[in-house]
Formats: sequence, C-alpha cells, structure tokens
Amino acid sequence: MMRTYMAKPNEIERKWYIIDAEGKELGRIASEAARILRGKHKPQYTPHIDTGDFVIILNADKVVLTGKKLQKKKYYRHSGYPGGLKVTVAQDMLKNKPERMVELAVKGMLPHNRLGRKQGKKLKVYVGTEHPHQAQKPEVWEIRDLK
Repeated sequence: MMRTYMAKPNEIERKWYIIDAEGKELGRIASEAARILRGKHKPQYTPHIDTGDFVIILNADKVVLTGKKLQKKKYYRHSGYPGGLKVTVAQDMLKNKPERMVELAVKGMLPHNRLGRKQGKKLKVYVGTEHPHQAQKPEVWEIRDLK
C-alpha cells in the first residue's frame, strides 16, 4: 500500500525569494507571493504544515492597479470606538503606505487561521530596491506577464 507523504516541520528547508513589483499588477504579485509563502510550489507541500519559503517584495510603491481601482478600491479599519471607522482610498494608500497595501493583498490570500498568520510573518515588503536580507542569499522569482 502506498502511503501519502506528509512533511515534518523539522525536514523543511526554507529558501528566500525576491519579487520585483515594479510595473506588475498587485493581484498577480500577491497570488504568486501567497503561493510561495504556503509552499505550494514545492513537491512536499502539506496543507496543515508551514512548508513555505520567505518572500521579499521590492518596489512596492511601483505596483500597478488596473481599471478604476485607484479611485474606487477602499481599505477599511476601525479604531474600536463608536463611529471609529476609517476609510482609505487605494490612491492614498499607494502614496502613503504602499508596503501595507501589498501586505494586505498577500495576507488576504493566505488562510485566515493560526497557520496563515505564521506564514504571513515570512513576508517582507519594501518600498525601494534595498533590503536587509542579503545574508540569506535570496533568489529572484520571475512573475510571467500574461500579455
């Protein structure tokens, strides 16, 4: 009888990948990053174990939104007080906190449980091309354009 392979947490080798967001669509970057963070690109992927790798996203401020999303997409947060709903339009978010915008897009594509939170911690987003993870020897991950 053939047994299904289940990865053990101590057997997992973690690599680091760099995604350059310049000129790329937000959703395409986010879905690819989520796939790497979950470990779905590996043959030893196991749904209930964090088999994913680390992802560094550079140039978060140069990400592209298609259609009228810049004016129409809204980000909501609440202070916890009555009437404390804060609304930010994507255009302002891209100008003021582009790394937060990319982070929210990626984390929205991860599982919404303990495992997803653990996987989300392996995401590093930066505005420029500089990052403090040179020692981890990150590899460049190419995102294919569908055009």
